[in-house]
Amino acid sequence: MTDAIRLVLDVAPEEDSERLDRLIAARVADISRSYAQNLIKAGEVKVNDEVARPSRRIRAGDVVELALPPIEEPAGLSKAYLPVPIVYENDDVIVFDKPAGLVTHPAPGHEHGTLVNVVRALRPDLELRDAARPGIVHRLDKDTSGLIVVAKNETTRRYLLRQWQDRSVVKRYTALVHGIIAEDEGTIDAPISRDPNNRKRMWVVPGGRPAVTHFTVVERFRDATLVSIIIETGRTHQIRVHFTYIGYPLVGDQTYGSRPFRYSLNRQFLHATALTFTLPGERAIEVETPLPADLQSVLAALRAEAAG
Repeated sequence: MTDAIRLVLDVAPEEDSERLDRLIAARVADISRSYAQNLIKAGEVKVNDEVARPSRRIRAGDVVELALPPIEEPAGLSKAYLPVPIVYENDDVIVFDKPAGLVTHPAPGHEHGTLVNVVRALRPDLELRDAARPGIVHRLDKDTSGLIVVAKNETTRRYLLRQWQDRSVVKRYTALVHGIIAEDEGTIDAPISRDPNNRKRMWVVPGGRPAVTHFTVVERFRDATLVSIIIETGRTHQIRVHFTYIGYPLVGDQTYGSRPFRYSLNRQFLHATALTFTLPGERAIEVETPLPADLQSVLAALRAEAAG
């Protein structure tokens, strides 16, 4: 069993007065709010070197320190090989090109056939703190395709986790949205939280967690726009929420868009296209992957239509 991971979070001005459990859930990958509450109750969280209370609200400039205890492998977590392409691999990481429809890690209703099961089948010798989610430092929605990084050792996992926390990773996505965006580029800066009118989805809510999305128009069609996107933050469903909020929902998005489109697509048109991050020793890594066949076919049809 490995030692606990200790993380330090500096509270930003926009996080002033936030609940401590919400901050931890927002800033630390794969930690839910309920798990954050359990850590606080167990005395594993300190604010300014003092053990925090569950009711604690934080202030800008506070320093939050938390210890993530080792997690034992749950019974029944299966190994399963699925044909998930590997884009890049070295001694520290594997970068997968996750297909749409694949869940990142087991959850109620998706205990098997996840990326975690694939990792366990391909690399059963990985020794990591969290056996339930070996090497996972970030995730993609089930129906979003593209790049996802898995650490192969604990040193790298901690190193990458801190980069995702401090937002130094460059994350670029490609999306097709309904409507024609007139501006060639823009920024959507709107806070996101749980939708008060529909708890199953997220929405732009005053007082929500800060969320910033930058976009550049790549190509315009008759009634749709292809955009390249870089996100500063990584809120749940951030891209899907932000573009729906400004009136350009993603093509194929049944949760936030639900507009019909003349070319069939069984999921939202969203692909994690490129990642730039560093590995221990300050080695810069840049990886990129093309659009999968289902998204390429939609674009090919639109371009043929435009060519007349």
